[in-house]
Amino acid sequence: MIKSMTGFGRGEFTDGKRNITVEIKSLNHRYSDINIRMPRRYSFVEDHIKKEIKEFAKRGKIDVSIMVENITESDITVKLNEPIAAQYIENLNHLQNIFEIDGEVDIRLIAGLPEVFKQIPDVEDEEAIKIAVLTPVRQAAENLDRMRRIEGEELAEDLLYRGNYILDIVTRIEEKAEDVPKEYAEKLKTRIEELLEGSVEVPEDRILLEAAMFADKCNITEELTRLKSHMVQLEKIITAGKGSDGKKLDFLVQEMNREANTIGSKANNIDITNMMLQIKAEIEKIREQVQNIE
Repeated sequence: MIKSMTGFGRGEFTDGKRNITVEIKSLNHRYSDINIRMPRRYSFVEDHIKKEIKEFAKRGKIDVSIMVENITESDITVKLNEPIAAQYIENLNHLQNIFEIDGEVDIRLIAGLPEVFKQIPDVEDEEAIKIAVLTPVRQAAENLDRMRRIEGEELAEDLLYRGNYILDIVTRIEEKAEDVPKEYAEKLKTRIEELLEGSVEVPEDRILLEAAMFADKCNITEELTRLKSHMVQLEKIITAGKGSDGKKLDFLVQEMNREANTIGSKANNIDITNMMLQIKAEIEKIREQVQNIE
């Protein structure tokens, strides 16, 4: 079954040192565009994250947010930045001498100055970190995929309904199209008789010839057949659900519009024109829905 490109998924994992929360949001996009926000120290996992997500989402604008909460301090080391501290002390002593300020440089003052102490992440086991991050990423991706499938089922139901509705209108157009040449011939004969006021007999064979030329000019049989074929193809793609079908459906909708425009220009009948307007309105709704399909 087809899948929507919009959805949301969330995953959580803890390994005793940190809690990791992953949220994935996806929207419509022509291609695959994955953006990841996470702490820089875990950036080495980024390619693995993208690969994991692409297993579930082939297309769409996908925003990934990875939040890491440290629940122990074992992975952080506080170190004294001696060069910075030395510069502070030297400058403070110099300040005392210049302005003859009494007192001594207090250690509490030095300790509170910027960059005197630095928090440095310990070297971590990258393989363990990769597993810790990818576990909630996969969970979030699976939840995202589940939501996209559910919405895809709703889209499929709507598209199938509109496809069948168009087929019903096409059947009515086919029935109406059979009568168009005959109606034209009758109107043509009546109009000529009105113009000639009965003074000259109108040749029947001439009327039939004009009607035949008109019928050939406004014949829409081939276009109706192709339009019906497109509707059948629409149903096949939707029900088969072999993967990323959005681009295929988008192309199919373009072909539907092409046939609808041709029929509308050739029909030369107000009833058929009105029915074609209904079909074009439905095709536009299909096009809008297809934009949301992966």
